[in-house]
Amino acid sequence: MRILVLGSGAREHAIITSLRSEGEAHEIFAAPGNAGIAQDVTVVELDPNDPVTVASFAQTESIGLVVIGPEAPLVAGVADALRERGIPTFGPGRAAAQLEGSKAFAKRIMQAAGVPTGRATHAATIDEVAAALDEFGAPHVVKADGLAAGKGVIVTSDRDAALSHAAEYLGTGGVLVEEFLSGPEVSLFFLSDGDTVRALSPAQDFKRLRDGGEGPNTGGMGAYSPLPWLDEGWGGEAAFVEQVTREVAEPVIRQLDAEGTPFIGLLYAGLILTERGVRVIEFNARFGDPETQVVLPRLVEQLSELLLAAASGHLEDLAQPTFHDTAAVTVVLASEGYPAAPQVGRPITGTDAAASVDGVHLAHAATAAGPEGLLATGGRVLNVVAVGDDFSQARSRAYDALSKITLAGGQFRTDIAARVS
Repeated sequence: MRILVLGSGAREHAIITSLRSEGEAHEIFAAPGNAGIAQDVTVVELDPNDPVTVASFAQTESIGLVVIGPEAPLVAGVADALRERGIPTFGPGRAAAQLEGSKAFAKRIMQAAGVPTGRATHAATIDEVAAALDEFGAPHVVKADGLAAGKGVIVTSDRDAALSHAAEYLGTGGVLVEEFLSGPEVSLFFLSDGDTVRALSPAQDFKRLRDGGEGPNTGGMGAYSPLPWLDEGWGGEAAFVEQVTREVAEPVIRQLDAEGTPFIGLLYAGLILTERGVRVIEFNARFGDPETQVVLPRLVEQLSELLLAAASGHLEDLAQPTFHDTAAVTVVLASEGYPAAPQVGRPITGTDAAASVDGVHLAHAATAAGPEGLLATGGRVLNVVAVGDDFSQARSRAYDALSKITLAGGQFRTDIAARVS
């Protein structure tokens, strides 16, 4: 099958790595890709956010499946343009993608579907923000209503900091002020063809920049899967996944279908496990990053078969996906100054040595090929992904490989998956 993957990050590299593991059955293209992706598949220079350009390329090249990685092309309506030309596409249309594109839209859908979530107020002025902050109390949670590349959320006990964050995003569509929810967080992915839902294995990511959950929020500094601690009070992974499928994913998919905006693609549920039960923090309309990097290496079934079934409306023909009894850990290497002002253009060395560590592969995020080797081009530069028989082995492999990579000023957390190893 000829497959086009849209995007340029580690998530897209992880998807491509999983597709390539199926053998020589596919011819894979990526747009725009990055230096690591370009080593594995054919990179195409086209704007992934331009619906006409993407659809024309896919039609001309007889693409059998388009996988949309990031949120921006979804909100731009790229999936709609592809489906209008009859091209199987994994990713929701513009209307359904508002589940991620607008936090207010997501809250309305959750309320209509009866999905458990925290209280929230949509604010359009700084006075409305201040009133909501005082109503909910500290710690304060403020989220940009629209897309913010994973950086639109602040959780702080500093009221002035919360107001300042809100002021930064008020002009882009308002903000949501939410009640603070306490408990461990879980990321759970669901494949959907607009009707049928199939869950993947849960993961946990690490949003804060520094060890111990300190520092600013980021797009994610690492992740691990599975979550053995779900055995403690949550009935184990299978029971937990079944509960969230029944109480969260299926009601949301039914609600979107009833409103004439069927969701075809990947529903990402960001969950928090509170003393009162599971609550939804947010939805995304695509694979999460960096969680994808640890979920897909454990998948038993062929990813292409699952994605095509969802894109073609035949997901009910496939059983619930299964996963290898292994542990997967990913650690993100970020540039100096990330997330506020990442320093770019610096050389990266040692990647070949890192990738040679048993059980390890690299997922590139922000890399480019320079005249003398790899260069860092953004904040989160690459992921070191390790699989092992248990978390102790996976963590050891990940950090051993990371120690072989050199990036001046590079930063990473040292406590990824420490809880479970």
